[in-house]
Parts: sequence; structure tokens; C-alpha cells
Amino acid sequence: MILKNVVMYTDGACRNNPGPGGWGVWMSFEGHEKTLRGFEKETTNNRMELTAAIMGLRALKESCVVNLHTDSQYVQKGIHQWVAGWRSRGWRTASGHEVKNKDLWESLLNEVARHQVHWHWVRGHAGNVHNERADALARQAIEEQEDRR
Repeated sequence: MILKNVVMYTDGACRNNPGPGGWGVWMSFEGHEKTLRGFEKETTNNRMELTAAIMGLRALKESCVVNLHTDSQYVQKGIHQWVAGWRSRGWRTASGHEVKNKDLWESLLNEVARHQVHWHWVRGHAGNVHNERADALARQAIEEQEDRR
């Protein structure tokens, strides 16, 4: 079975961290683009970064090869360096504290298991057009909700 190749950029944003937050996803497959965004009333930036990756992967209807780009070192280091240790220690950090955002890390791992994900870290706010688009979507989600109040 040949898997489809998807390029995905994800980003999260939060006002006052914690506070109102948004997440955004820009993805492309064979010249087709799709964007997603969402909002949470009370959250943190790290939760929104994780949610963006989860929702982007969840939106894929079948198993794909995904080149996922994030400007979040929390997500990048978490997936590559920390999560295996957390799981082996019963979702505890090396210092014995409970892992923050365990619910989202577990959801992310479930979504990652459905795909072949290649993780890429990009510097935020450095002119990468697709990363800037994901950031704009996250901020737009917050602004839309604030405008409704």
C-alpha cells in the first residue's frame, strides 16, 4: 500500500498564558491545501501547540506519511526526547512529578500511531510562510471568539 504524503504545519497561541487559546493547522497534499483552527476558553500555549498537532493528524482520513512542522520546542523535544521516559515511569518526570498535559500527550501518541510522522522543528516568526499561516489561524481562532463577546 502506497501512503499519501502530507505536509503539515501546526501552531498554538494563547493570550495571557493561561487564558484564551487557539490552534491552527495548514496542510498540503498533492497541491491541495486545507486549514483548520480551533479555540479553548481557558488553556495554555503548550496545550494549544499539542492540540494543533493532534487535530491536524486526526483530520487525516487514512494512514499517511506526514512531514509535521512545529515551532514548539515543547512538542518537538517532548515527542523525541521526553515521552518515552515519561511513559516508562508511569507518566512521571525524571524528578518524579506528574507530567503536565498527559491527556494530550496520550492523544498525540494515539494519532501518531496511525501515521508515519516525520517531525521538523522550525523557528517561529522567522518568515516561514506556512508556519506564519498556522500561527495566523491560531490567533484568528482567538480573535473570532473574543469578537463574539
